[in-house]
Amino acid sequence: MKKPVLGCIADDFTGATDLANNLVRSGMQVVQAIGVPDADLSADADAVVVALKSRTIPKSDAIAQSLAALRWLQRQGVQQIYFKYCSTFDSTAEGNIGPVTEALMDALADQDHSDFTIATPAFPDNNRSVVNGYLFVGNVLLNESGMQNHPLTPMTDPNLVRVLQSQCSRKVGLIDYKTVAQGETAIRQRIDTLRQDGVGVAIVDALSNDDLMRLAPALKDMPLITAGSGVAIGLAANFGLAPSPAASRLPTASGMKAVVSGSCSLATNKQVAYFKQAGLHAMAIDTQQLAGNPDGWGAVVEQALAWASPLLVEGPVLVYSTAQTDTVKATQSTLGVEATGALIEKTLSHIAAGLVKLGVRQLVIAGGETSGACVQSLHIDQLAIGPQIDPGVPWCHAVSDMAPEGLHLTLKSGNFGTDDFFVKAFGVLS
Repeated sequence: MKKPVLGCIADDFTGATDLANNLVRSGMQVVQAIGVPDADLSADADAVVVALKSRTIPKSDAIAQSLAALRWLQRQGVQQIYFKYCSTFDSTAEGNIGPVTEALMDALADQDHSDFTIATPAFPDNNRSVVNGYLFVGNVLLNESGMQNHPLTPMTDPNLVRVLQSQCSRKVGLIDYKTVAQGETAIRQRIDTLRQDGVGVAIVDALSNDDLMRLAPALKDMPLITAGSGVAIGLAANFGLAPSPAASRLPTASGMKAVVSGSCSLATNKQVAYFKQAGLHAMAIDTQQLAGNPDGWGAVVEQALAWASPLLVEGPVLVYSTAQTDTVKATQSTLGVEATGALIEKTLSHIAAGLVKLGVRQLVIAGGETSGACVQSLHIDQLAIGPQIDPGVPWCHAVSDMAPEGLHLTLKSGNFGTDDFFVKAFGVLS
């Protein structure tokens, strides 16, 4: 059996498929595991991505889960580790990006060049660029992009050197766009200079895919890479691999279609609005009513499934808790941020499982936390990565005890996708 050369640890489920998507595009055959597997990998793969749900959990738990993933990946024989986080670098004030990065560095301390790594969420295909250490979402700074209102990880500082330094004991530096533009030799020289200055982690600027391709060769000997998914587009060449259509081939799709959306990002709000304006069937979950009666979540699930059941034969249906910022804050004021999030995730995940039991075999899930809860509810432990719908969002295929013949699903980060994503996604499969 072919052993994977690249082992990846992702801090949420949509981020994992985002990374896997870019690795597949670059020519790598990829398997995505949901959580740390109990057994060794049993399928051929160039890269394996372990999807955790660790972005917003307590720091100590995130570190423990990430180290468990590292140990499993090392047993599979991987040559390099990739810690993947969101392209909006979102985390709490205490972490978990910095603490997990340093824990992984410490665990790899016996390897050459383990005293240094890079960090960059740059993903130009999805309008994420880093300039002089500042993260831009489209043409605006991170803290003006809507991420300042994120219900779990609000981002109010776009300076990534400052953000990461607040989470790290190691010194954080910068490899700026002027250096990146000069290519591999200049980047390696800058890394050597930073090392001599005692820097352990460096934010890397990138404004284009060309920047990421210039960066990749300089990372070849680095035991640990930390980044969003963008850096992945250039890594396959480091292992002698090239793009191939075979890397993204999935079984033929069939069955009914549905969308479950829990993200409250600006992008997902637009996608919900487009779906409804297209005249397709959509049902909103009243989150304020749900928060006012937390024990009534089961009745909400039954109501949603009873609504969807006769409509599925007509085409895709959408069940969503997606809402504007004011509504989200009002809901959170009833139960608190964490309890509200957990209640909505539980409700939507049971709706997703119910839809699959009704015969849905093409399922779009929007939102990182929602995707994690839904995948767990569907009893899925491994995904094959298929064709891209939009940058960072591929179709996947999995086997579940609820769908033993197989299920196509996509796990969409809240911030990703064009306005028509929920409509066009099914066209990609057909």
